[in-house]
Amino acid sequence: MDSPEVVTQSEWLEARKALLAKEKEVTRLRDELSAERRRLPMVEIEKDYRFTGADGEVGLRDLFEGRSQLLIYHFMWLADQGAGCPSCSFLVDNIGDVRHMHARDTTLVLVARGPFEDIDAYRGRMGWDIPIYSSLGSDFNYDFHVTIDRDVTPVEYNYRAEADLAKDPAWRDWKGEMPGTSAFLREGDRVFHTYSSYARAGDILIGTYNWLDLTARGRQEGWEQPPGRNDGSRGMQWLRRHDEYPESNARAAG
Repeated sequence: MDSPEVVTQSEWLEARKALLAKEKEVTRLRDELSAERRRLPMVEIEKDYRFTGADGEVGLRDLFEGRSQLLIYHFMWLADQGAGCPSCSFLVDNIGDVRHMHARDTTLVLVARGPFEDIDAYRGRMGWDIPIYSSLGSDFNYDFHVTIDRDVTPVEYNYRAEADLAKDPAWRDWKGEMPGTSAFLREGDRVFHTYSSYARAGDILIGTYNWLDLTARGRQEGWEQPPGRNDGSRGMQWLRRHDEYPESNARAAG
């Protein structure tokens, strides 16, 4: 990679303090944004969505597991591969111990549009203990715009309609599964949709990215600045399911 600028300790400290001021401003703005997110109005869910889980067919209220809040990660199932999306799997690897969420009266589950037996077997392969449910046969994925199929419902992703998406060649004629996260609140038997996010909004959920962002080389992807510090990788091409990396990837530094 390109050689970084080398300075004295005092010069480094001056530059670091200037960056710290910007970091503190971002933290303040993030707190304000989170407060604004909590102030969003809510929409009551009136459709009887059905899912398949370890205990058979269940409804949306059952996914709360008796708690008042529910987070759903819309997990991309790749039917042609019989496996989960590598980037979605990367995100789930980074979730951590959900008992900390349970302590705040919040349940987190995965929902994928695939046969339950297949997605649950994949969950076992990955070593995850997070509950997973199939939305196959339900309108759920279509209504929350994480399955794109113009033959079923108007195309929309990340709050962009098809006419807008079509301006981007990468989206033209796209069909299939997409990632996202949705939040719900339960009051008695009533369930409310409070928030959904898509695309790079998932970055904040990935601890590995946040750790790598602290390093001199960052995520080592071609789009990052400053140029010349990546390893030639582009986009998500470097990413694998955690049991598919070459053994050399895990070697200790010599």
